[in-house]
Amino acid sequence: MKTSVKKIDANKRELSIEVSGEIVTKKFDEVYAKLADEVKVDGFRPGKAPRNVLEKYHASLANERVLNELIPIVCDDALKNEKLDAVELSQIKDVELKPDFLSFKATLEIKPPIPLKDYKGIKLDYEKITVTDEDINKAKEGIKEARKVKEIDDVLAKSLGYVNVQELETYLKNNLYVQKENHQHNQLETQIIEKLLKDVEFTAPKSMVDRQLKDMLQQTKIDLSMRGVPKEQIEAEEENITKRLTPEAEKQVKIYLILEEIAKKENISIDNTMPRKVMELLFNQANWSQKS
Repeated sequence: MKTSVKKIDANKRELSIEVSGEIVTKKFDEVYAKLADEVKVDGFRPGKAPRNVLEKYHASLANERVLNELIPIVCDDALKNEKLDAVELSQIKDVELKPDFLSFKATLEIKPPIPLKDYKGIKLDYEKITVTDEDINKAKEGIKEARKVKEIDDVLAKSLGYVNVQELETYLKNNLYVQKENHQHNQLETQIIEKLLKDVEFTAPKSMVDRQLKDMLQQTKIDLSMRGVPKEQIEAEEENITKRLTPEAEKQVKIYLILEEIAKKENISIDNTMPRKVMELLFNQANWSQKS
């Protein structure tokens, strides 16, 4: 196999490939063997038509199958040889196929190199979580408004499933603590993400951004529809919604690629759990600083 790579832009490449000999002839043999069992040829029983007859009447179909079966295999091998991490194969052109020779050019988009800096020991500023009497009183005020009562007493507490007011207040305190804890965790994740994005500059692959944008746009349409926005209004605003979502789609792709690069360095499996596992790692390795 002969391969060469031409750079088109930051993430796009043109891969030229040539293969000859057994890999091509063997694929033709496989294809014609299958065709012999599938196609009808006058004067011959199924599977008995000789190769030259099949070539005479079904060469076009055989060539199509050889290309469909061989090009993906050859492309995968070429990408491994050239150490290219492709995210999309967008075009195959200049195809030349002979009984013992195949050449073509493939336009593809690759994942960019991620110039990852030191991601260990990221400084995280956090606050000690406390639930004040004021917080609890606000929660109780919310209950009074919802229940349309003036005083929260043991009777009301029991109607809500608690032994008494004290047990209700304990529940409110614990629940408020969890809410504040989750809120702070989200803020700390944001600190990590913003630090990673600030330290690493690269161009996100357009095909990945487009896919992310498509998913985000679809979800936004569903959300608007569930809120009662008419379909015609959603369609009229689609262009504006797309423009608004594009920067966030690009940001999310960059975040994923950065986390993926960290996962590779830390021998973390690249699967659906990868982002969460990498974030847990970054939390564990962070440099924690409590705000005064």
